[in-house]
Amino acid sequence: MKILGIGNAIVDVICKVEDKFITEHGLTKGTMKLIFEDSEFQKLLTNLKIEKTVSGGSVANSIVGLSQLGDKVGFIGKVSDDELGNKYEEGLKQENVEYFYLKKKENIPTGTCLILVTPDSERTMCTFLGIAGKINENDVEIEAIKKSDMIFLEGYLWDEGEPKKAFDKAINSAKKVAMSLSDQFCVDRHKPHFLELVKSKIDITFANEQEMMSLINAKQFQEVIDFSKGLKKTIVVTRGEKGAIAINGDEIVECDIKQGLKVVDLTGAGDLFAAGFLNGQVNQKSLKESLEKGTEMSSKIIQQIGARL
Repeated sequence: MKILGIGNAIVDVICKVEDKFITEHGLTKGTMKLIFEDSEFQKLLTNLKIEKTVSGGSVANSIVGLSQLGDKVGFIGKVSDDELGNKYEEGLKQENVEYFYLKKKENIPTGTCLILVTPDSERTMCTFLGIAGKINENDVEIEAIKKSDMIFLEGYLWDEGEPKKAFDKAINSAKKVAMSLSDQFCVDRHKPHFLELVKSKIDITFANEQEMMSLINAKQFQEVIDFSKGLKKTIVVTRGEKGAIAINGDEIVECDIKQGLKVVDLTGAGDLFAAGFLNGQVNQKSLKESLEKGTEMSSKIIQQIGARL
């Protein structure tokens, strides 16, 4: 198997809203908010028209993208044996993703993410992790990891306690490790741990400019370049309008964004970018070719609703 993803198994619920919905509910546009009670999540959903439901989660989206590019891939993520959990598993199987998790009836439901898309195509997320955030080392199948060329982890999943043990077990058994820092919220919450992971345990790190600068407390982007060059690992940073940059030691390559796109929804842009880049890497393409493939994939996804091509 080329890549095994380990991440939050979350059913994405996509809704279009006006800007005032974001402000009325005290949300910060363009970020992810964790919701800890199912009742609060259901309250947000009231009066909203659901556009689409998809088997989501950041790394799962990337893994599906890799499958669509022809790579043999698998996924580990925790769901409950409930209606959404069954839908989740079916959704992955339809995309030719091997699912390495035996679901059982849990006392917490399958995780859900409400993706609110405003008229400017920006997405604001409210995530009820449900059972997804309770992943532990027993949920991580070592044999599947050993048979994979690379594992791909998400910062959203990392947390103190059981999830950290699951991460450590996966990393210690893997041939190569890629990880996405996921969100500014995750970086701020786990900065010392993430910095240690990036420096010593991750072979390929994905982040946007804001996340990377926050991680190393940088004032200017040049500090990110200098930090990355010193690591001798691959750091890939998306920079919005400025395109993307990949750094490995003294090799630095950049790729501009594609022009003239009709942007509909930014959901999954980073996930599909990672899929394209990793597709290049596991198929022995150069850093530049990988970066271009990532840009191509993210350009496609932002011209439609949802995080699946």
